[in-house]
Amino acid sequence: MSALCALWLPILLSAVAVYLVSSVIHMVTPWHKGDYRGVADQDSFLAALRPFALTPGDYMAPRPASMADMRTPEYKRLHQLGPVMFFTVRPSGVMKIGPQLIQWFLYSLVISVFAGYVAESVLPIGTGYLPVFRIVGTTAFLGYAGALVQQSIWYGRSWGMTIRTMLDGLLYALLSAGMFGWLWPR
Repeated sequence: MSALCALWLPILLSAVAVYLVSSVIHMVTPWHKGDYRGVADQDSFLAALRPFALTPGDYMAPRPASMADMRTPEYKRLHQLGPVMFFTVRPSGVMKIGPQLIQWFLYSLVISVFAGYVAESVLPIGTGYLPVFRIVGTTAFLGYAGALVQQSIWYGRSWGMTIRTMLDGLLYALLSAGMFGWLWPR
């Protein structure tokens, strides 16, 4: 653990760099502008959903009660009629982004800790820039982007959104790798 403690600076700075660059990507550039499409007649759509009083959480519709239910004519009919949806309901009210930004920074910090842990487990102190860059970059990429493909495979998320988000993850991994390579103990 003492070797990991020696990596506190690249861990912290890589998380800060990722936080800042991701803020620019999402707040300044149009890169993710088309990730979510709107629904036609949004007011009517939302008004039609309000009577259901959906609490925050993840939903599926139609949703079979069991695997056997997926073979019933009723379920097949609902699936055929559509729409088929996987969706997330968030709390109503004014959106407070502060807690999400804190969680994002903490997540970036956790990825940096794990990338540092993997690197210090396989690389000795004094290792050159490129080997550190490779190990940290690979580990960080898996943390930021490794599981995103599942969303497109299983839940129908657009491949465009998944690929753009994975490219973000690649950029975050490169930033992390650069910080660790630069600040690796000599």
